[in-house]
Amino acid sequence: MPKAERLIHGSSNGDSWYLVQDPDRGALVRHEPNAPSGGAVSEIPVATFLARGNGPEQAELLRLIGTLAAQMPEKEAERVAQVLR
Repeated sequence: MPKAERLIHGSSNGDSWYLVQDPDRGALVRHEPNAPSGGAVSEIPVATFLARGNGPEQAELLRLIGTLAAQMPEKEAERVAQVLR
């Protein structure tokens, strides 16, 4: 199964962040920096990404998680919350 991905945030300087579901590694955030920054793509676990700061990219991921949690059954939403703790 290929990776599933969704754009989280695109900054004005050209950086992009994607929420990625990797069948082997689980939920990750992929950062694609702009070319002047070196352009080296990185992927990190969601919890690590959220712990790294309070920027617009983290805020947008939390907003996305909130909208998804509102649409899922309570039991599943609690499981997601436990993963993020």
